[in-house]
Amino acid sequence: MGLRFIFMLTRDDRTVPEAANHLETALELGVRHIGFKDIGLPVEDLKALNARIKAKGATSYLEVVSLDRDSETASARAAVDIGVDVLLGGTRVADVLPILKGTEIEYFPFPGQITGHPSVLEGSIEEIAASARALVAHDGVHGLDLLAYRSPLPDIPAMIAAVCEAAGKPVIVAGSIADRARIAAVQNAGAAGFTIGTAALDGAYPAEDKTLATQLAAIVRDVADLNGHLSPFGKKSLDRAFGSFEDTWSPRIAGQINNMQIKLAKFSGAFTWHFHETEDELFLVHRGRLLMKFRDREEILEEGEFIVVPHGIEHCPVALTETCEVVLLEPGTTVNTGTAADARRVDKLAVV
Repeated sequence: MGLRFIFMLTRDDRTVPEAANHLETALELGVRHIGFKDIGLPVEDLKALNARIKAKGATSYLEVVSLDRDSETASARAAVDIGVDVLLGGTRVADVLPILKGTEIEYFPFPGQITGHPSVLEGSIEEIAASARALVAHDGVHGLDLLAYRSPLPDIPAMIAAVCEAAGKPVIVAGSIADRARIAAVQNAGAAGFTIGTAALDGAYPAEDKTLATQLAAIVRDVADLNGHLSPFGKKSLDRAFGSFEDTWSPRIAGQINNMQIKLAKFSGAFTWHFHETEDELFLVHRGRLLMKFRDREEILEEGEFIVVPHGIEHCPVALTETCEVVLLEPGTTVNTGTAADARRVDKLAVV
């Protein structure tokens, strides 16, 4: 699945007044995981945020910041009332689980000792890891919300790694993540995701400017890169690619889609009658005119037209113009001459 970025519509552990406007910015950029706190806005406003998030096909999160039992259980009930997908935070698992029972809400409580507001994570690595093991042992706990960068410990990545190993369930890392290096550290430690709120809202993330759209775009780009989700391919010009070679009946590889190759070939005159035992082929005429002969008929293809030749079907391509430029889409195993013996067989294709 890759590392998950959760954009929190929060500052200083409170949902910001401008949350609705910020939400639209995030949704327009395709952010798929968006959360808010249980304080800062009225419940009706939080319901509206949640409805908008889910209407756009994104996942909604509510993070509890309550420090006493009554407030935490009230927040859990609010999560049910609002209808969020995931409840983050809180420490009173025994009190919250009965409230969530029978709902589809996933629950990610805080491991370790949480104090203060904004929240601080206290304890040694061993103590926090032990807390993680105890929490995930409860049925209904789907993962953990780790306030890693709210801890005074000197080696935060080591603490994250220890909690991830102890938990054996997804760990979301929260608190003071504000650059690519820290996101990479979270990923390398084995976490499933992380939250960013204040850093993006305050323009603190390294980006071209401090606007929220630019901040979120930079975060999404960095996460995509770390997840290996950036494409290495740019556009290609068929005119330029066909202009790079002169040989006829010698296909070039222009690209690959799974096991299917995009090939470019120039046809001149008639080819040999042949068929392919297992591979289907698509012929698309880019320039010129092509005659495709079959045993029962002939098809003439003009520029911009294509034809599919199924495997096992004998055929013979003929260029009706001096040169016909053809785009082929076929499995990488396809040999141009198929089952026929012909001097124009090409086994090793060049790349354009």
